[in-house]
Amino acid sequence: MFKGNYWLALVIAATFISVASLTAVPVFAAGDPDFDPPLVPLPAHPPIPADNKSSTAIYPAKMGPKQELGYLLFFDPKLTGDASLSCGTCHHPDTGWGFNDPISRGYPGTVHWRNSQTIVNTGYFHKLFWAGSVTSLESQAPAANKGGVAGNGEDDMMESRLQMTPEYRQRWKEVFGYDRPLIKDAWRAIAAFERYMSQTDTPYDRFLKGDNKALTASQKRGLELFKGKANCVECHNGPMLTDEKYYNLDVPNPVEWTESGLAQISYRFEIYAKGVTEKLYRESKHDLGAYFRGKNPQDIGKFRTATLRYLSYSTPFMHNGAFFTLEEVVDFYNEGGGESDLLNTKTKILKPLNLTDDEKADLVEFLGSMSGEEIKLPFPKIPPIAAFDDWQPKK
Repeated sequence: MFKGNYWLALVIAATFISVASLTAVPVFAAGDPDFDPPLVPLPAHPPIPADNKSSTAIYPAKMGPKQELGYLLFFDPKLTGDASLSCGTCHHPDTGWGFNDPISRGYPGTVHWRNSQTIVNTGYFHKLFWAGSVTSLESQAPAANKGGVAGNGEDDMMESRLQMTPEYRQRWKEVFGYDRPLIKDAWRAIAAFERYMSQTDTPYDRFLKGDNKALTASQKRGLELFKGKANCVECHNGPMLTDEKYYNLDVPNPVEWTESGLAQISYRFEIYAKGVTEKLYRESKHDLGAYFRGKNPQDIGKFRTATLRYLSYSTPFMHNGAFFTLEEVVDFYNEGGGESDLLNTKTKILKPLNLTDDEKADLVEFLGSMSGEEIKLPFPKIPPIAAFDDWQPKK
């Protein structure tokens, strides 16, 4: 009996010591709110899902067949309701593969209520759209092309147009193994093209890989501010320079939002469709953001942390395009974000930074190092639908 209690006591003591030694050293996991992922270079190419295999080529290498098909479909207006716009309308190659007005254009007769983000490097994201409503490029494409104030397309109509296009039947055979285009495969091809639109060669990445000359002296000072006094790294971290979490920064509404009656009408339609309380439907004058995902009042006005990559070409900034220059963005954070907090959910992280003019200039210079050469692709020649006579029964 004594020996048994003795050994039991030893086991208990050893267990206590082991637990104490583990808890004495902080062990961080990805979900730990106190853990900031390190600043690391972007991987050589984004992950390729097992159910949508394609070439790992990224810009400027040659595209694979599925990527080439997605490239055509990205610019093809057949994948919208009235065939008057395409993905490339709101993600234009001449404006950083985004949209250079604060509020993106919408389907004819509507106006969108958020800024279109660049598609560059979106293959590295775990969450897409400003409120993180989808978790893959394969689901992002149909959400945009079929959204009521975006593409407003219907599956059967869009699929019929593809099937009436001889070149697509040929390309479908090559890529998917059959010559009858299906709409579900169109989204897979577009996702493959968007993964191609990746930029991994930037001064910032080269510096992190050991090239000390990749950054200027000003940019190096900006990096130290980024990690220290400015505390940007609190939310902008990891390879994509975003923690992909949601915050209300109390960003002011752009003029386009407050003065456009059509924008307000489109927004009321959208929040009605998503389902909100009658009070919010009638009285809300602000984008409710992540609230739409779980209807949690604490998520009102919160948006996913934006990546800082490709900033040099993707103005304007913020979910509503409120700022057109990086200087404006830095000033906004230097002042501690917005002041009104009308939604009562503003993050406590933001505080006045007291940066000097020289420090702000260094920080802006550093932010520019996260963009490499501009990604330029020409508008492709869109395959036409076959003439009506080609579809008549042969005599």
